[in-house]
Amino acid sequence: MRDILRHRGLRFVFTANVISMLGSGMNSAAVTWYILQATHSELSLGWLMVLQTLPAMLLLPFTGVLIDRGDRRRLVMVLDALRGIIILTVAILAFVHRVHIWQLYLMNVLVALGFWVFWPTITALIQELTPESEFVHSNSFLMAGIQGGWLMAGALVGFVYNHIGLGGVLLIDFSTYLVSLSCYLFVRKGRHIVMPAAQEQSEPSAASGVTRYIREMREGFDFLRCDRSLTLLGVAWAFFIGAMLIGGVVTAPLSDRILHAGAVGYGWLNAGWAVGASLSAFYAPRLIGRLSARRALVISFAVLTAAFFLSPFSPLLVLAVSLYAAGGSARGVSGIALSTNLMRAVPKHFMGRVQNCIYFAGTGLQLVFGLLVGLIAHRIGLTYAFAIIAGMYLLACLSSFASGETRKINADELALNEAAGD
Repeated sequence: MRDILRHRGLRFVFTANVISMLGSGMNSAAVTWYILQATHSELSLGWLMVLQTLPAMLLLPFTGVLIDRGDRRRLVMVLDALRGIIILTVAILAFVHRVHIWQLYLMNVLVALGFWVFWPTITALIQELTPESEFVHSNSFLMAGIQGGWLMAGALVGFVYNHIGLGGVLLIDFSTYLVSLSCYLFVRKGRHIVMPAAQEQSEPSAASGVTRYIREMREGFDFLRCDRSLTLLGVAWAFFIGAMLIGGVVTAPLSDRILHAGAVGYGWLNAGWAVGASLSAFYAPRLIGRLSARRALVISFAVLTAAFFLSPFSPLLVLAVSLYAAGGSARGVSGIALSTNLMRAVPKHFMGRVQNCIYFAGTGLQLVFGLLVGLIAHRIGLTYAFAIIAGMYLLACLSSFASGETRKINADELALNEAAGD
């Protein structure tokens, strides 16, 4: 693990992500709590999830080529700058007491659009910077920083929200984007593209930009579709993405409706998840090395299934926090194993497109189940909403079990696949 930290560029990437996710986690928790208290409806949180997802689905099919064709570091910097400006604008409105629910929805839509380009870009950038032998450790640092930072910040909001308000939280988030942007300036110098030179030279000069763009989009989809193990891994990841994000719809209501612990209880639940996710970075590499990534995925998804199914039956806050800690730890292991498998199986110049295919499916699940979970939690019962999320993790578990072990495709196989596609 120490070898990873010796890499200057990776040190700045990890630092930027931890700081950025601290702000983003505070933003997400504060907005969720504000909307729940303003509307007293879990359905409104479901609509928030839907509005974040629908525009992203329109964008995702087209951004994979941009990630593979462009300089990933510069793209991340542009995304940080744009999201920071949007959040600062809403923070000012909150400070002057002129913020409305629709403005928070709009802010989340625009920030989510940036997130769905940012996340596959940062994963591809880390694959690009990391030696193949260190993929597990690199993903451990990434997941620990993102999950720990995001959810520890959510815990912090639970304890300070009543003192600094929504405007103060959003201003902190804006500040973290400035720090993150500064870190990326030092990752490396100059413009860097991962597209193989031979592939660029082989492109017909007469082909239009649109023709090349469509062909490259199709290549990413075909690469994923033609490998059964990789396809099943993508299915598991799609359910994982959908369930993970929908979890935000039910956590605040769990504290408010069942545990009657208010914002402080919401903070403790997020703290439990964050501690579990952070601790997973220390044991996940050894666990994955001993069991294999596939077995680690099956076990971690089974733990997530149990944690979400049991949480609404908890009579005590401490028990619910413990279940969230177990879920956060399992989420850390599953995220590390999924990213590592994908990095090992997918060439660097396909990473953006393959990831976007998976994220498109995941956001589709989020779109459908986000509204469904919010509706069921509001009109039928929170216990049933938790059961739906547990079922999504169970499907991810079954898909991981059926996938087998992914393998690194060699250059000859890749050439044959591309020729067959033509």
